[in-house]
Amino acid sequence: MQQNVILVIGGSSGIGLAAAQKLCDAGNVVYCGARSACPDDRISSLILDVTKPETIINAVEKILDETGRIDKLVYSAGCSMAAPVEFADEEDYRYLFEVNFFGALSAIRAVLPHMRAQNFGRIVLIGSMGGILPIAYDAFYSSSKAALAMLAKGLNLEVKPYGISAVAVLPGGTATRFTFKRKVYPEEKVGEYSSDMDRSVGALAGMEQGGMSAQEVADTVLKALSLPEPPSVMAAGFINKTYYLSQKILPDKLTQYLISNQYNLN
Repeated sequence: MQQNVILVIGGSSGIGLAAAQKLCDAGNVVYCGARSACPDDRISSLILDVTKPETIINAVEKILDETGRIDKLVYSAGCSMAAPVEFADEEDYRYLFEVNFFGALSAIRAVLPHMRAQNFGRIVLIGSMGGILPIAYDAFYSSSKAALAMLAKGLNLEVKPYGISAVAVLPGGTATRFTFKRKVYPEEKVGEYSSDMDRSVGALAGMEQGGMSAQEVADTVLKALSLPEPPSVMAAGFINKTYYLSQKILPDKLTQYLISNQYNLN
């Protein structure tokens, strides 16, 4: 891969960190934008909060001051919560969308003018198979990731003439600390949904911790960044590619049944 200047938002842990390190290994100039510093000293840290667009703009301006360009963006910031739609607090689901979707939108809008000026740019948004196949009791997360995939598709219709492309990379269950950072509503807040939600959360944790490694997902990120004409959506890993294709052909009722069974809801 030719040396590029790359901003990885959410690059201090998990998939973002794995991608930032692999990009650095490949000889790129890599910046991490996050609320905490990147643990890898080779990667320049820019402290930002994705719910505050001005901090993203400031980070991009600093990169431009230091390097004169910004070639690629990886948006890997995200959060999740287990809660029934009926009882979820508005503050919580609005915050989730601020981090998962609107933060990505702010980052895209911050880099696009500079990518257009240089007639080149690559944008990778870390989506989720949960945006294609819903996660039980994590409907807000699934909805935000579905929105990211459609954002990539719609954006490509606009920016292709400027040598820019966007890709939503879809991991499935991935063994990171993300599992243990999930906000899980307590039993007293979820009422009659409690037993179903408890089984669902346990099943999801098992799928994540028994799933892909962050490094495997990062390999797909690097591929998406390097392809001359990448697709708008790329599933990470063979199994997830199979799931991605199957959801296009299986009847909805069968898909719903299989998902319910996967989360121990049948």
